Amino acid sequence: MWFIFALLSAVFAALTSILTKIGIDGVNSNLATAIRTVVVVGLAWGMVFLTHAQNGLTDISRKSWIFLILSGLATGASWLCYYKALQAGEVSKVVPVDKLSVVLTLVLAFVFLHEEFTFKKLAGCLLIGAGTLIMVL
Repeated sequence: MWFIFALLSAVFAALTSILTKIGIDGVNSNLATAIRTVVVVGLAWGMVFLTHAQNGLTDISRKSWIFLILSGLATGASWLCYYKALQAGEVSKVVPVDKLSVVLTLVLAFVFLHEEFTFKKLAGCLLIGAGTLIMVL
């Protein structure tokens, strides 16, 4: 089931890039990010109430709150930079560079989460890095 959701995530992320590039024309990138964020917040809270997950708010630990807030700050910074990059550059070049996050995530997962770093993962990282370089040159 995780694969289906991951694939859907990729489809929606692809749509996001195209829709953003069209919608950001003539709009300040920070303002565009704020508009997108309001929509995402509404959608997320709508799903919380639709699935009756709001009762779990009181069960969240202090550690989880801290890391979820830090994650939100990282997401916000990522979106602000992504919109600015999309406004200034071509989607076909911005998106591959943005997807270098896959390589960075694998390295960080190895360092901080002590996940196994196999030859297969190393090869994938190198191929993604090489592919990104080829696409942006």
